[in-house]
Parts: sequence; structure tokens; C-alpha cells
Amino acid sequence: MKIHIPNSAFLGNIDPFLKGFDPSNPDILEITTNPKWISVHPIVLSMIAAIGLNIKPGNIKCDKLEAKSKHYLERMGLFSFLEIDSGMNIKEHESAGRFIPLTQLKNSEDLSKFVSEITPLLHLDPKHAQSIRYIMSELIRNVLEHSLSENGAIVSAQYHTKSNTIRIGIVDTGIGIWKSINQSYNPKNDIEAIRLALIPGITGTTKKEGGTEYNAGAGLFFIKSIAYVNNSFFMIYSGRGMYKLLKKQAKKIKLHPDPYDDRHSKKNDLPFWQGTAVGIDISLDTTEEFSILLDLIREAYTQAIKTRKKARYKKPKFI
Repeated sequence: MKIHIPNSAFLGNIDPFLKGFDPSNPDILEITTNPKWISVHPIVLSMIAAIGLNIKPGNIKCDKLEAKSKHYLERMGLFSFLEIDSGMNIKEHESAGRFIPLTQLKNSEDLSKFVSEITPLLHLDPKHAQSIRYIMSELIRNVLEHSLSENGAIVSAQYHTKSNTIRIGIVDTGIGIWKSINQSYNPKNDIEAIRLALIPGITGTTKKEGGTEYNAGAGLFFIKSIAYVNNSFFMIYSGRGMYKLLKKQAKKIKLHPDPYDDRHSKKNDLPFWQGTAVGIDISLDTTEEFSILLDLIREAYTQAIKTRKKARYKKPKFI
């Protein structure tokens, strides 16, 4: 495999980065970098780390870093995650409230720890921070339960003070969205599967309208809605398909169940990604619409958790 870390790869301009990914020769990973400057979204690092977990450290080759911003890769834990030597000796920085380095989540305990660590990055009123924690928890729980990835989820996040934005990357190398959705539906290709996954109430585990009692498949819809309300980017990439929510132009806010009704771009001819990669930008500037949406999400997930617990306690007990 080959992957290039460019001078800039954020959700708005991530297409060239994805097109440059070469998934051939899966036993070897060659990482090349821009020699002058590196400034990338956490999803880029999460993707590289996810690939690297399936490759022996001795088969991972990385350019000698010369860019002035090379410390960013070290600080986010890329080299320690891949178990390769960066040749740098950088003093550790306190990450709380600033970033979450590359982290592997494989079980509920890992997930709980991540959710607690992301709270300081949110810089929000506690009840609104809770809404985003719910969403992140549901998204990652879905990976752990349904992606069938032996490596779980690879996550990283960074808070940008100047724009008051948190950027998050969640990646797995599991079965991918098409195979998951195809258990109950028959999408013709990867982008159609992604479209279905973004529609609230559709889940690969059942054809029942609204999903199961405690898995309504709404996590992706809610996180896309947050990006939409805040005029931010959202991206999901699986197989050869990629859907990207673009910044809206109309001032009127209307949430659309069908992601194709939002201003977006889509592709179905990218290099094949085994699994799913989700990138999110969340502007934390509090608007009236943002507050209302977070309140609605909080109510929805509080009810979902109650329903899930109720379903658990209804299970028959045998003496």
C-alpha cells in the first residue's frame, strides 16, 4: 500500500488525498510526505494508523520528515502507533482540551474512556456537550458491534482555537458499509449503501422501519445534521464510495432525511477502502439552531438509552 501525506488535507479538499491512496500490495505500507509543510485532518492520521495495524512494523517505510510541522505527526502519536522510529525527540505536551492522539478502541471500556477524554475538547454547555458525547458513543459503538473489525475503531481529534472547531476522525477496517447494509437491503454500489446508511431509521441489522427498538441507525444522520446546522463539513468513505456534505449556501435551515437533498459531492470510483472512514468538523459557536438541535438529540438519545435498558431487562431469565 502507498499513502501520501500532503501539505494540506482537510475535509473540504480531501479528494486528492483519497485519490492518491494505493491499496495494492497490502503487506507493505509506504508513507510519503510533503517536504515543506504538513497540515491535515485527524481522519488522515486515523486512516494511516488503521492501515498500519495490519502490517508488520518492519514492512512500514516512511519518508524522512523534513517539514517544519513534522512535530504534529509525532504529537498525534502516529509513529508510536505504527511502532516505527520518527527520529524525533519531542517533549510531550498536555493534550487535555487540545487534542486526542491516535487511539484504538476495542471494547466498551475503551469507548467510555474516549468519551470522557473528548469532553474537554467540546468547550460547550454541559447538556450540549452531552448530546455530542451521545452521538460519538453511538457511532463508535456501531463500529464495535457491526463492522466486524478485529482492530475495532481508530480515532483521533483536535480542537482548533482560532475557528472554535473540533475535528474528528473515526476509522475502521471492517466489512464496510455495503456489506453491512446488504444484510437487509440491496444497494447497487458503495455510494448507494452510504446513502442508505445516512438515512435515519435504516440500519443493516433489520428491514424494520425505524430500525430495531434500540438501534435506529440515526447516529450518522445526527452527526451530519450537526455539521449541516453549523455550516461545517462531514465526510464518509467506504469501499469505492465517498459522500461529503458541503457548506450550505441557503440561509434557511431544513434537515433532510435523504442526504442527497443536502448540498453535497459524491464519488464511487475511489481506491477501495476496506472498512469505513468518517470525518467530522463541528463548529462550537453556539447559535439558536445549534442549541435547538442539540436539545432534540439529547432527548432522542436519552429515550433510546432508556429503551435499550428496558429491552435488556425484558430478556427472559432462566433459573
